[in-house]
Amino acid sequence: MATPEPLKPREIDWVARARKVAPLIASHAGRTEREGKVTQEVMAAMHEAELFRLCLPRSMGGGEASPMTLSGVVSTVSAADASTAWCLGQGLGCSLSAAFLAPDVASEIFGAPDSVLAWGPFNTSGHVAKVDGGYRLTGRWSYASGIRNATWFGAHTMETGRDGKPLLNPDGRPHTRTLLFPAATATVDPVWDTIGLTGTGSDDYEVEDLFVPEAYSFLRDHEPDRRETGPLYRIALTAFYGMTFASVALGIARATLDEFIALAAAKTASHTAGTLRDGTAVQSDVALAEGHLGASRAYLLETMEEIWHVLGRGDALDLDRRARLRIACAYASGRAREVVAMAYHRAGATAIHAANPFERRFRDMNTVSQQIQAAPSNLEHAGMAILGLEPGGRV
Repeated sequence: MATPEPLKPREIDWVARARKVAPLIASHAGRTEREGKVTQEVMAAMHEAELFRLCLPRSMGGGEASPMTLSGVVSTVSAADASTAWCLGQGLGCSLSAAFLAPDVASEIFGAPDSVLAWGPFNTSGHVAKVDGGYRLTGRWSYASGIRNATWFGAHTMETGRDGKPLLNPDGRPHTRTLLFPAATATVDPVWDTIGLTGTGSDDYEVEDLFVPEAYSFLRDHEPDRRETGPLYRIALTAFYGMTFASVALGIARATLDEFIALAAAKTASHTAGTLRDGTAVQSDVALAEGHLGASRAYLLETMEEIWHVLGRGDALDLDRRARLRIACAYASGRAREVVAMAYHRAGATAIHAANPFERRFRDMNTVSQQIQAAPSNLEHAGMAILGLEPGGRV
């Protein structure tokens, strides 16, 4: 029997697809925030555009997109609504699991047009026990963004042996096993009550003594479990989310600055006859904001292109490149926050009214900034690596 030809890359302009859906996303942003989830109409449009299939393997008909394309799509959606972009980015990270599953299992989870997988971060309180044919899972997990629209859930747990003791990797780190199960088998606790990104509905969920078959699990970022050869699936999940969340931040900042530029041309400055844009302080701030956004986006794209080239030729990412990617992501998030703060402040009383876009974007941006991928510790650990020291955390 002849060997089948590998599927060719899908020639799709994914950013153009995101731009086409963006006006609908923006028009539903208020409802998304009030309802605590991306609206059904927006989800339907995003599924029609196949945006949640952007990072699925080509063998499944997915986009298997580069980080640069990922960033373009997420930042475009984020400029329309940050909560929607956050849910998309989280779902895309979850979809990388398809590369670690048997094809029939991956098709079951991701094959339906409206498939979305959601999970929360690793939780040490979760318990998984090996049994015949699979695992018994008990635990509660938090921050599962997009869970209210998800069809499947996942849980990251510390794997233990039959003796109950944690299993360790050669480097001494515990095995992180990810188990996947239908949404209907878990209990969701709607606890998400935050100042920003309220439309993500990042709730808690729990299961009690749930049996998960072996085939519906894999070891996170574990080379032997990886079935796809593409470079996208050799990017560590934390790095993937770093690029995704930085792109959310850049999208928020771009939209906020554009709104302020429009406002500055129309709004009269207090106690003057001129508009906001006539003030030299505003002129300087806008110029610096454009520089911050342009520089951080360019650095992020340059770094992503370099790691994509390295992975594409089959090499592993060394510590230095991983550190620089961490810097690019954290730096972009930090500069984006500064740009939004400037625009919010310079907009004056206009910014405090919910009818205007500044208020929600200010809250969303500051919520994005609290996520661990934007924490100052990322720069500390990356700086240690560049200086030849042992990083204090994972890089």
